[in-house]
Amino acid sequence: MTNAFIIHGVGGHPGENWFPWLNEELEKLDCNVIIPQFPTPENQTLDEWMKVLDYYKDKINKDTIFIGHSLGAPFVLNVAERYPFKAAYLVAGFTGVAGNQFDDGMVTFAQRVFNWKKIKENCPNFYVFHSDNDQYVPLKKGEELAKDLGVDLIFIPNAGHFNESAGYTKFDLLLEKIKQQL
Repeated sequence: MTNAFIIHGVGGHPGENWFPWLNEELEKLDCNVIIPQFPTPENQTLDEWMKVLDYYKDKINKDTIFIGHSLGAPFVLNVAERYPFKAAYLVAGFTGVAGNQFDDGMVTFAQRVFNWKKIKENCPNFYVFHSDNDQYVPLKKGEELAKDLGVDLIFIPNAGHFNESAGYTKFDLLLEKIKQQL
């Protein structure tokens, strides 16, 4: 059975956006889905989020997949520096300064030097999704992330921040890409 982690972003929670839908779809595919609630925006630091993940570390193995949305994407990169797993799906992700009002609360996650070699050794399959009208993370940040990972950007026009307010309560293309790794 594949363990699938879905990681929310700033101010997020397990019941938002396309997470409940993806949870249901992955369970139909015999996945064990884990959607932790991380502290946000209070106590939103990499160390605090890693403490939450530590509770589930026995579920991280060579068959595990991670899906990170927004701040969840650089968090997944931090996880990949520490643990080997099968695949990562980074939606509206970034590293460095995102250029929005939440940057101060994302410093420990994203504004650091990543060990790209170790990340790619620990996770051989990356998928980076981005849009051209994301109000929080510019397209160039998704392009940089894909380049750093050595993968092609999966560009979806007019998808905003891939959240509920942009109409994303389902995410069929993401599910198709996940099925390729199951």
